[in-house]
Amino acid sequence: MATPYFRQLPSFEYVSRLPDAKISDYIEVKNLFKKGTLRPDIFQEVSFFEKYKIIGDARPDNVAFEIYNNSSLDWVILLSNNIINIQTEWPMTQVSFDTYLREKYGVGLSTEEEIYARIYSVHHYETIEIKNSQGVVIIPAGLEVPQNYASDWSYYDAFTESQVTLSNVTTPVTNYEYEEKLEDAKRNIYVLKPRYLNIVLDDMEEMMTYKEGATQYVSGTLKRADNIRLYS
Repeated sequence: MATPYFRQLPSFEYVSRLPDAKISDYIEVKNLFKKGTLRPDIFQEVSFFEKYKIIGDARPDNVAFEIYNNSSLDWVILLSNNIINIQTEWPMTQVSFDTYLREKYGVGLSTEEEIYARIYSVHHYETIEIKNSQGVVIIPAGLEVPQNYASDWSYYDAFTESQVTLSNVTTPVTNYEYEEKLEDAKRNIYVLKPRYLNIVLDDMEEMMTYKEGATQYVSGTLKRADNIRLYS
């Protein structure tokens, strides 16, 4: 069974500063500065990955279990997408999303009606897709525009040899829809294909091992800081 990420981190001993510590006492902690990564020839090669869409409130460990049958490989999911801050770079749960909306758009408001009115008020306007008689896109969908953009818009259709006048070529996007779109964008990630998993696991083991001869080396899993108290 694969080892969880933080258990793979090597340790580091530094001089104890506890009040009752002896001059030679050390405290052993995990070296959080030893960061694991996917090597460039894997991370930058799209053929090693496949697209994946996060559904519902799924967490990285849920995705890891689905893909690798091992929830402790959640770190592989995160490294594959260069996700550092899971609080901001992973989709929120529905409960967290609702709380976020209330806190962001409810500032200065006191009633539920006011809060939800602001959440569902217009954030901006976007164009709708407009095609000519031959199916050629004249205006693409999703362009952010002012409210009064092209309230009466016309173009010459060469195929019908006529002037076409359009109205209402925009649609409102509420604050809720705007925030939901940002969250949905986080749901599209890449997962490392299972057949390449052992390569990454071997790389991680090698990466997390201290090399003999390195500064402050004690063992493959331990370094020790200089004890300046002995020389002061």
